[in-house]
Amino acid sequence: MAPFGKIYSYPNNFRVERAQVAAAFNGLEVPLAEGFQMGVTNKSPEFLAKFPMGKVPAFEGADGFCLAEGAAICTYLALAGPKKAQLVGADAKTQALISQWTFFAESELSSALLPPAIMTLFKMQPFDEQKYNSSVASVERALKRLEVALEGGKKYLVGDNVTLADIMVAGPLYFGSKFLIDAEMRKNVPNVVAWLKGLSALPEFKAFGELVLCETRQKA
Repeated sequence: MAPFGKIYSYPNNFRVERAQVAAAFNGLEVPLAEGFQMGVTNKSPEFLAKFPMGKVPAFEGADGFCLAEGAAICTYLALAGPKKAQLVGADAKTQALISQWTFFAESELSSALLPPAIMTLFKMQPFDEQKYNSSVASVERALKRLEVALEGGKKYLVGDNVTLADIMVAGPLYFGSKFLIDAEMRKNVPNVVAWLKGLSALPEFKAFGELVLCETRQKA
């Protein structure tokens, strides 16, 4: 089967991986674009003609359709195949609940995890303990919200099947569990851990790679 499209990005970007998970549920192949160089490819005139902000991830369909912004790419791939009703919802209320978790993933999880990652994982900025502790508190707050949502042994955030809500929220958690969401943090959110482990066993989630649960959070 020919690829449905390609995604421009650097490797191991959870925003790309979750798009590939959404694509997998619809039986779509969406590989990384070959030869992409961050800071080079995305600054070229050819790239900027398609994606004026020069940001990644960026999607280019086999039909020439171009789309930026990670959440938009995931939503498009969820809508682009036979599982669209399951993934994005078949009625207005279900769709709204899934959108709620999509925004939660971006505004509460991704935004809180990226500052510590930039300081400790990527070493792109000097370590700032106040900013680090503030981010940790924000992550813990978001995890508590998730823990409540998953009470009663719920396997999925919305309804009785995997939806885009699960995929969007799992992405930053897979990422954060490698370096920040450690054993101490996890002991307070057993429902979240069980939910994440359940998702990791699904074949469509293989784009995320192995679920790595760090024992001690990474600092400077």
